[in-house]
Amino acid sequence: MFVKGPGTLWELFLRIDTMVLSGMINSEEATHLRKVIVNSQISIHDAFHEIQHKKDIELLSELHHFSEKITRKGMHIVHICCEMEPIASVGSLATYVTGLSCALQRKGYLVEVILPKYTVADNGALQEFRKTEFEFNSYFGGCWHKNRVWTGFTYFSRASMDYLVKTGKQPDVLHIHNWETAIIGPLFWDIFVHQGLAGTRVLCTCHDLTSQCLEQPEKLALSGLNPSQLHRPDRMQDNDKADLINVLKGGIVYSNKVVLMPSFLSKDKIFHSLSHGLEPTLAIHKEKMLIAPYGYDSAVWDPSLDKFLPAKYSADTIEGKATCKDALKHHLGFQQPSSAVVGCIYSGSSDFDLLSLKLAIMHCLRRSCQCVLLGPKLPALNTILQAFQDESMDEDVKFIADYDESLLHLVLAGTDIMLCCTFHDPVLQIPLKAVKYGSAPILMDSGIDELRKSEWHEVGYGSRDDRPSGLHEFASASFSQYILSTYANMTLSQALDEILNEPSKWSRRIREGMSRDFSWDAECCDIHCAAYTSIKNL
Repeated sequence: MFVKGPGTLWELFLRIDTMVLSGMINSEEATHLRKVIVNSQISIHDAFHEIQHKKDIELLSELHHFSEKITRKGMHIVHICCEMEPIASVGSLATYVTGLSCALQRKGYLVEVILPKYTVADNGALQEFRKTEFEFNSYFGGCWHKNRVWTGFTYFSRASMDYLVKTGKQPDVLHIHNWETAIIGPLFWDIFVHQGLAGTRVLCTCHDLTSQCLEQPEKLALSGLNPSQLHRPDRMQDNDKADLINVLKGGIVYSNKVVLMPSFLSKDKIFHSLSHGLEPTLAIHKEKMLIAPYGYDSAVWDPSLDKFLPAKYSADTIEGKATCKDALKHHLGFQQPSSAVVGCIYSGSSDFDLLSLKLAIMHCLRRSCQCVLLGPKLPALNTILQAFQDESMDEDVKFIADYDESLLHLVLAGTDIMLCCTFHDPVLQIPLKAVKYGSAPILMDSGIDELRKSEWHEVGYGSRDDRPSGLHEFASASFSQYILSTYANMTLSQALDEILNEPSKWSRRIREGMSRDFSWDAECCDIHCAAYTSIKNL
């Protein structure tokens, strides 16, 4: 169940589940009470006190009285997935599930998340998060090999569906994610739609088409499915290896809508270049495919509200950014004035080219800029970056291998330019946050040929013609459109020239980006709400 929000709300949901399982109320009444609660989240805390000390019969009476005042507003969405911040977070799926769920809740939706039971070591204390009886030790590490992973996620998916039926939940939409819970698509339509879920529909999100999970057809029987019915070209048979079933393909085929999250790529680009064998399937189901962008948490990432900054600012009151810039320079020990402060924030999954980074930093130093690199403690990478700082022997470049949250906010607020290896950053969402904080996201390998002419040999490399361009075929999403028109074709040299020679134009560019909303509540939430409504009306 979704755990972010007032504790009273979720205590009520759990007590209603208990009432159903004990036979005190039936599934229809439970569904009604859940809808009442989700439509009155603001007042629910004031209406119910000390729930844990009340008997079920007393609490049920209060719920009946309260429900008389409430009418339904939002839909009931149930995510079934393997990640969610802050419980289990190893990639972009976790931030997406939490960010989207919070945004939907703010719109009046009832959102629940079903996760595997994780055993997580936190500061020496053993914490257990459970929704089913299935357990992964330390997220996926305890059972990460082919047979156990397939069996584990299949069991989890089946147990999740059994849980929904036994508790009488009748969600409007089941939202499944990647191959790990894609088997729910076939499970739902072949088995569970006939068990009280006729009004439910299925939406599948694909974050990465490279992971599809190929298995022997007979293993489908483990979850109660019929292998002979599903091992067909139009269902789950893999497009390349006809003797195997493709679990992700099954999720795509059996979902009413499919959301592809690489929002910087068009459908055609994904289908033809990044489908990893799924192109025929994607083409057949093209009409139900959507592309959605990632977002950021506007409650945390907003310079007008940011508790970590020495001065708050916005597009209309941008003066505070100068204060943040001075604070960052003081923290880093930058003594001299500079034409610009340039940052680079990377994660453990960042796949940037070190040569491009070196060339970009050297160019910045030649242009009287000051540079800061911030990332987690990664021994191999940190050794290389530290060696680069030592060899440059320049006090205007600082490398910090410490992922401090307050410093992360200050770097975004105190820089003029943020070097990015790509605009598609689903883990940290640095380009999105940089735009909001008034730091221009510039691809670090943009204008690389220009930089190569003067600086290539100074870093000890010969010529290379296989440089990645860093630019993509963009989708039509608004953030993609904005980046394409504003920064996709801007080189580092051009950005520095505009800062120095056209400060008014630069200021307008920065303010325009800051005034836009690219949070989870904006385009991402709107696309999903439209998708939920569309399939609910089928």
